[in-house]
Amino acid sequence: MRKETLRLWQQALHDLDTGEKLLGIGTYYASVFFAEQAAEMALKALHIEKRRKMEFTHDLTEIAHALDAPGEIARAAAELSPDYVTTRYPNAANAVPAKLYDARSAKQHLVYGRRVVQWVRKELGSKG
Repeated sequence: MRKETLRLWQQALHDLDTGEKLLGIGTYYASVFFAEQAAEMALKALHIEKRRKMEFTHDLTEIAHALDAPGEIARAAAELSPDYVTTRYPNAANAVPAKLYDARSAKQHLVYGRRVVQWVRKELGSKG
């Protein structure tokens, strides 16, 4: 596994763990952000491993498409992609991000994040 891939992959796993911990303490908007980050880091790791170049975008649907991800993964990526900005910027969310998310939505976003990470793990094979 390339060094860049390994670093992104390890960060994806840490981000997913962070999202789980934030859910546990009720910091839902940040949990959602880290679910998105876990998926983004995982997809970028796979992109480097398969395509030998970094994708310089935060659009998870674009990265998933470039990787020919199956429909379920592409849908998870599409659900997570807007959260890169809406969890952090009131002008993007049109509200206070900390007030937009609840336990149910954070749990669902973590499901999407785990789904992407698990798919990437499978794609990386013994490397992941």
